Amino acid sequence: MPQWDAHPRVGALMSTRAGGFSAGPWASLNLGLAAGDDAQAVARNRALFAQAIGAAPIYLRQVHAARVVQLDAGSPASDVIEADAAWTDVPGVACAILAADCLPVLMAAPAGRIVAAAHAGWRGLAAGVLEATLAAVTRAASCASADVDIWLGPCIGPRRFEVGADVLAAFGIAPEATEGSHFSRRVGDDGSPYRHADGQPRWWADLAALARARLRRAGVERLSGGSWCTVEDVSRFFSFRRDRITGRMAAAVWLRG
Repeated sequence: MPQWDAHPRVGALMSTRAGGFSAGPWASLNLGLAAGDDAQAVARNRALFAQAIGAAPIYLRQVHAARVVQLDAGSPASDVIEADAAWTDVPGVACAILAADCLPVLMAAPAGRIVAAAHAGWRGLAAGVLEATLAAVTRAASCASADVDIWLGPCIGPRRFEVGADVLAAFGIAPEATEGSHFSRRVGDDGSPYRHADGQPRWWADLAALARARLRRAGVERLSGGSWCTVEDVSRFFSFRRDRITGRMAAAVWLRG
C-alpha cells in the first residue's frame, strides 16, 4: 500500500490477489474462508499474510452492519466475532478487514495509542459503521476526530458501481435530487436515461467519496487513499461485482511493540 502518514508505531498492510497458494478463480492470495476456496489453501495464505505483517490478524464475520468490537490477545482469530469493525490497543494484534469491492478503512489515533479497521460496503456505510468506529477510537484514545489518521483502501470505483433507487434511499437521497450527492444518473450510449432489464433507472455511486463525505462531517481532517478501483484493476484486485466467484483481500492495521 502507498505510504500512510500514521505514527511510526502503527503498522498497516493491504494485500492484493497475488502471491498465494489458491487456484482457479481464487488465485492466488485469497484470504476469505467463506469465498468457496479450499480451506487448506486459505489457511496457508493466512499464515503467509500473518508472517508478512509480523502480527496476529483477527478476522471478523462481516455482516454489512455497524457493530464495532474491541480486540485483544484472547480474541478468536478465525471469523467468529460478528462485526464489521474492530479496534485494539494491544501490540501485535491486527484488526483485519476482508474485501473484494467493499471499502476497507484503517484508522490510527495520535501517538499510536489505538488502531482500528472497518468494512464499509454501502449497507454498512449507510448504517454508520465509519462514524461508530471513529467514535470508538476517539473515546478510547481521548482524542478528537481531527487528530485521527484515516486511510481508505481500494474499492469498486465510481465508473463501475451501478446502484438502484434502494441505495439512494439508504443514504437519504431522492432520485430527482442527486446533484452533489456522489450519485450520478447512468445514461445509455445515446445519452438517454439508462434503464435496467427490470425497467428501473440506475445510478453510478462513488463509494469512496461517500465515505470521505461522512468522515469529513464527523470532523476528520487527516484522510488519504481511496483512489483504486477493484473492478477495473483485474491483475491486482479480487472483485465480486466483476467475477462473482472470487477471493478476498485483507487490509490490516496493528500496533508495533
